[in-house]
Amino acid sequence: MTERQVSLRREGAVALVTLSNPGRLNAMTRAMWRELRAVFDGLHGDTALRCVVVRGEGGAFCAGGDISEYPSFRFEEASLREFHENEVWAALQAMLDCPLPLVAQIEGACMGAGVEIASCCDIRLAGASSKFGAPIAKLGFPMAPREAALVHGAIGDVLARDMLLAAGVHGAQRLYDASFLLHVLPDAEVPAAAQAHAARIAALSPQAARLHKATFTALKRGGEAAQQLLATAYDYADTAEHREGIDAFLGKRPPNFRPS
Repeated sequence: MTERQVSLRREGAVALVTLSNPGRLNAMTRAMWRELRAVFDGLHGDTALRCVVVRGEGGAFCAGGDISEYPSFRFEEASLREFHENEVWAALQAMLDCPLPLVAQIEGACMGAGVEIASCCDIRLAGASSKFGAPIAKLGFPMAPREAALVHGAIGDVLARDMLLAAGVHGAQRLYDASFLLHVLPDAEVPAAAQAHAARIAALSPQAARLHKATFTALKRGGEAAQQLLATAYDYADTAEHREGIDAFLGKRPPNFRPS
């Protein structure tokens, strides 16, 4: 049986999702996209988890797509559409739909598919030597529309246009300046910092995290989604977590947010 290239390991209330394609800087194969979707689909309803760290194996995040597979499917419109819509976008949508906070632990190369995956995360930390880009124009094809819109929304117009139109590759500091990254750290400190940040999130109210993520999603969609959000925005009033948080504050003690 083939070993999975996208794995999930639990460490208390934090899940570590690891991309692994040794020798290819964790470039995404078609199987990896399907595995990534399955991993995130499986997180729905898991009340024991409160945060997810997404990372790559071996000092790289993800160098893009595994181009060695491309000749087998990219030259037929139907198979190309199937790949982007039902494999790549399905996996990215599963990440976007995850109710848990996602922290990207970015080391080394974060290119193409890596930028897309990182764009799905709520918080991104990177090493000072990390590189970001999507130089697929060199390969004769564009980023698929929904993927390009995702990246454009996360990194901003200026960098998205340079990455896609000029094959620009940028360092971590430039992505920090564009508000894509929360922190740029010495390379060796990234794993511990990402997991410490995840542990900090995991100690807080999971209900608040879930509702904040729903708010961010609704506001981004606007229109009817925002109106629907307002209709249910205060349903948490008579919940155990709401009461516990306020009682703990008034009692000058740490809160204990138990799984619901």
